[in-house]
Amino acid sequence: MKITILGTAYPYRGGLAAFNERLANEFIKEAHEVKIITFTLQYPNFLFPGKTQYSDGPAPEGLNIERKMNSCNPFNWISLGREIKKDAPDLLIIKFWLPFMAPCLGTIARIARSNKKTKVVSILDNIIPHEKRIGDKMFASYFVNSVDKFVAMSRSVLSDVEQFDKSKPKEFCRHPLYDNFGTAVTKEEALKKLNLDPNYKYLLFFGIIRDYKGLDLLLKAFADKRIDKSRVKLLIAGEFYNNGEKYHLLEKELLLNDSIEWHTHFIPDDEVKYYFCAADIVVQPYKTATQSGVTQIAYHFEKPMLVTYVGGLAEIVPDGKVGYVTSCEPEKIADALVDFIEKDNSDIFLDGIKEEKQQYAWSKMTNAIIG
Repeated sequence: MKITILGTAYPYRGGLAAFNERLANEFIKEAHEVKIITFTLQYPNFLFPGKTQYSDGPAPEGLNIERKMNSCNPFNWISLGREIKKDAPDLLIIKFWLPFMAPCLGTIARIARSNKKTKVVSILDNIIPHEKRIGDKMFASYFVNSVDKFVAMSRSVLSDVEQFDKSKPKEFCRHPLYDNFGTAVTKEEALKKLNLDPNYKYLLFFGIIRDYKGLDLLLKAFADKRIDKSRVKLLIAGEFYNNGEKYHLLEKELLLNDSIEWHTHFIPDDEVKYYFCAADIVVQPYKTATQSGVTQIAYHFEKPMLVTYVGGLAEIVPDGKVGYVTSCEPEKIADALVDFIEKDNSDIFLDGIKEEKQQYAWSKMTNAIIG
C-alpha cells in the first residue's frame, strides 16, 4: 500500500516523533511505500513550554520525511490537503494528541479524502486532553468528522470517542513497545554512565514533568519513614513543562534533599537506555492518563512498574504480575514501594513482564490500521 503519515517527526523530538518514525519503519518492513509529512511549524514558541522542540541528533536512516505542514496557517492546510489528495495514498495516518491541532489536521484530512480513494485512520493518544481548555470539544469534534477509522491505545479513549461519533469503525490496540532506544546494558554500566552511587536502589520517574503526572504525589510517598530507612534514591529524569520550583520546595519541606537525583533536562534517545537500566522500578503516579509510552519503554527494558488506577494504565500493567497498581494517594503509593523494596521483587516480576510484553508487537498496530 501507499501510506502517508501526517504528524510529528524529525527534526522534532519526543515521543510523538519516536512513535511515527517507528511505525513508518514497521510499514516499510512489511513492504509498504511510506512517507512522513511533518511540520515546518509545530507549536508557536509561546505555546511550547519546553526549552526546544528540536532534536540535536542525526536524522533517522531510511525514512522519507518531508517538512511541509504549518499548524497555524490555513492556506498551508488547504494547499497541503490538495497535494495529498492528488498524490492519492491508500492510507493517511494521523496521530491525534491535542485539540489545538484539530483545525490543521482535520482540514488537511477532509481535503485529502475527497479524492474518494484515500482512507484516513487516526491513532488516538487521547481525544479529551489531560489539561482542559476552552474549545477542546469543538475542535475534537471537527477532527473526528474528518476521519474514517479510529485506533485507540486504551479502552478509556475508545470509550471517549463515543462522545463524538458512534458509527465509524473503532478498534482498540495496545501501545506497541518502544524498542527503538537500543538494547539493554548492565546496571553497573548504566550507573557509571549516569554517575550514580551503586550502593543504592533507584526508583525512576521518567519523562516530561507536567502537573497531571503526579510527581508531587511521589515525593510525598517517598518521604514515608519506612522508605527513609532503606538505601533507596528517587531518580527523576525529564524536562519541566510546568514550574519546577514547587517540586524543589516540596523536596525541602519533606527533607528529601539527599534522597533525590534530579536530571531535569530532555533525555536524548541515545541516553534513555541508561536511565531504565539503572532503575529497579519505574514509577508513574499519574493523576490522569490514557496510556503511556513510558510503560512501553519499561517493558522493552524488562523493568517492573508502579502505576495508578487512571485511564488505561491498569490495563497495561497487571497488578501483581509485572508491578503494582495503586490509588492516587501518597500513602498507597508508599505501601507499594515499601513492599517492592522489602521483598526485592524485581526477579519475581520478570517472568510476568516477559510474558506480557509479547502483546505489544508493532505488527499488531499495523494490522489494526490496515484491517
